[in-house]
Amino acid sequence: MTTNQKPNYTLPIIVMFFLFAMISFVTGFQNPFGVILKEQLGLSALQSQLGNAANFIAYAFMGLPAGMILQKKGYKFSAIAAVLVGLVGVVFMFISSLLDGDDLIFCVYLVGAFIAGFSMCMLNTVVNPMLNTLGGGGKKGNQLLQFGGATNSLAATICPVLVGYLMGGSLQGLTLVKAQPALWVAMGIFAIALVVLLLSKLPEPILEELRNAPKKQEKPSLSGALKFSHYVGGVIAIFLYVGIEVGIPSIANLYMTNDLHIDTALAGSLVGAYWFLMLIGRLVGGSLGNVLSPKMMLVIVSAVALVLLLGAIFLSPEVTVTVPFLDAEAPLNIFMLILCGLCTSVMWGGIFNLAVEGLGKYTAVASGFFMVMVCGGGILPLIQGWVADLTGSYLVSYWVLFVATAYLLYYALIGSRVTKRDASAEVIEEEIKQGVMED
Repeated sequence: MTTNQKPNYTLPIIVMFFLFAMISFVTGFQNPFGVILKEQLGLSALQSQLGNAANFIAYAFMGLPAGMILQKKGYKFSAIAAVLVGLVGVVFMFISSLLDGDDLIFCVYLVGAFIAGFSMCMLNTVVNPMLNTLGGGGKKGNQLLQFGGATNSLAATICPVLVGYLMGGSLQGLTLVKAQPALWVAMGIFAIALVVLLLSKLPEPILEELRNAPKKQEKPSLSGALKFSHYVGGVIAIFLYVGIEVGIPSIANLYMTNDLHIDTALAGSLVGAYWFLMLIGRLVGGSLGNVLSPKMMLVIVSAVALVLLLGAIFLSPEVTVTVPFLDAEAPLNIFMLILCGLCTSVMWGGIFNLAVEGLGKYTAVASGFFMVMVCGGGILPLIQGWVADLTGSYLVSYWVLFVATAYLLYYALIGSRVTKRDASAEVIEEEIKQGVMED
């Protein structure tokens, strides 16, 4: 007599949590590293954002290929490839800290940031569906995704605090050498994850489905999804949202350390507080998900974010407030930027839900294209840096994010509406195909 014993995926699940955390941890390097390189190499505000831009622009190149790799090779191969690529990217960043010559240091660092961006895109493509699969789907799968999201936010909180601590209290004489311990941590976790993945057996439902699928089965195309106007609007919204999420703390760090001369450790803690509030916001947003619709939630947080951004732009930095969770004095306009974390925390989910409404068979390919639009996280802060250089004011650059946030409010109120023409697009297409076949 034999019994079918359910596989124990505890170790792979833990590894996925670590990888989920590594996505934000390694991505978070570009913020404080930009501050360090600005001081070390004498960069402009725009140039200091190039590492962040390289990291996120990689998504534009790797978003669709990452989905294709997952579709053809499965979870384990894709996860191992992502970890290897990430390890290479971090090694490049580490090597840049050992070099001499400003141009060489900067070029090698940017290469490392770009390679790391490929890895982060691949991990994003793999980790979410893999955790859902390891949980068996349903409520357990969703629960694992929520825990994974929590580790992601936690790592995003730790990264700027850790690097800010390593930087010390002053920018004077600061170099990437100070940040080497954080890079060692990243390389160590990647190495451990690689070993565990190689030794683990993971379920491969995608490969199983591929083996059992009819050979001539037609696959939904992206062009079909782009016929839905509310989806196109959502693609733009996702692009702008990621830029808003990343741009707020990135430029705030430069503003605090360069214009306000705030201690680098405190500045790192304040940036970390922004990401911590994103963690809180996700937990609160999840609990209110059965009360507020995605549309209403996006309307509320977009409107509040607009008010906070206006306050940050117009308030004098001489007006200070005690930050409760840090027990430290900080300018009120900085505190208002930190509070934006509560708003940005739930924007992705709201935009995603509104954008894929009524897409039917195009939902999967539409979701994959969203990963390409994550490149907005590199482009908008770059534009902010350019505006800051042009105007001589970091605060003026936040008008870029104000306009982007205003679009999110417009999308929630008007642009996300599913029109009758949109809703019938798929039906019309199917009728045309059937007509051609009957002829």
